[in-house]
Amino acid sequence: MPRTLLAAAISCGLTCVSVSALSATAYVSNEKDDTISVIDLNSLETVETLEVGQRPRGLTLSHDNKLLYICASDSDTVQVMDLATRRIIKQLPSGADPEQFALHPNNKWLYISNEDDALVTVVDVDNEEVLAQIDVGVEPEGMAVSPDGKWAVNTSETTNMLHWIDTSTNALVDNTLVDQRPRHVEFSKDSKVLWSSSEIGGTVSVVDVEQRQILKTLDFQIKGVHRDKVQPVGVKLSSDGKYAFIALGPANHIAVVDAKTYEVLDYLLVGRRVWHMAFNLDESHLLTTNGVSGDVSVIDVGTLKVVKSIKVGRYPWGVVVAP
Repeated sequence: MPRTLLAAAISCGLTCVSVSALSATAYVSNEKDDTISVIDLNSLETVETLEVGQRPRGLTLSHDNKLLYICASDSDTVQVMDLATRRIIKQLPSGADPEQFALHPNNKWLYISNEDDALVTVVDVDNEEVLAQIDVGVEPEGMAVSPDGKWAVNTSETTNMLHWIDTSTNALVDNTLVDQRPRHVEFSKDSKVLWSSSEIGGTVSVVDVEQRQILKTLDFQIKGVHRDKVQPVGVKLSSDGKYAFIALGPANHIAVVDAKTYEVLDYLLVGRRVWHMAFNLDESHLLTTNGVSGDVSVIDVGTLKVVKSIKVGRYPWGVVVAP
């Protein structure tokens, strides 16, 4: 092959890899607009706005990426959107004020936190039936299911606890006391470690799953930002076990943490009141929802630089990415 053609082919190949890595769609819940913003991750632009139930917050995808589950908190329901048509096809009996939820690896059991009723509701998404309602602490919010399917963990904001639910029985079997106002929980890929953010405490607890005991408490100090504004909420772990990204709320920064040593490596300035995050398909980029500024920041994970800001609706809250 002539040298010029070879160079062009290499260049095209690199471009195609880059485009392929970004070719996907992000869905962002706008809690004050009652809408979902649809972002094309190739163009990095909002391409559509979908009307949904009142005060949409938590979002999650079915494991085949065909369905989008939406916590319509003020509508007291979980809506199910068919992503092929982008239409709501059914409503699930979620319990009152659903805020966050997590789907079991079996793709059937949805664990939903009901903030007003101090409950976790478990719904069979196929049969649209409530399988269990589990008493937890006051103001439950965060919800995660371990990748191995053994544990569902809920956070109670006022009780300051993690509640451990055995998914084989849907029984509450243990509690772990953490810092003030825990908001979000995230399991490591191997299900051995759980990360829990505490908004008012300003910390993140790293918890050993087997012992259900805290291994490490992370603190954050950002030059020029008052301590009271450092309010961790969203947590996102890279699949390779390298990074933990922590959204620090009104501090308007993402903390980059070494997921093995727990050292804070950097702070990245994003939009105002950063809340939750999602990776693109190959985890080369990280999206953050910034509630007060009404935008989504795009972080290049390789360089740890913010490369784009995308305007969405009012008070973006949750975000997921689908092929």
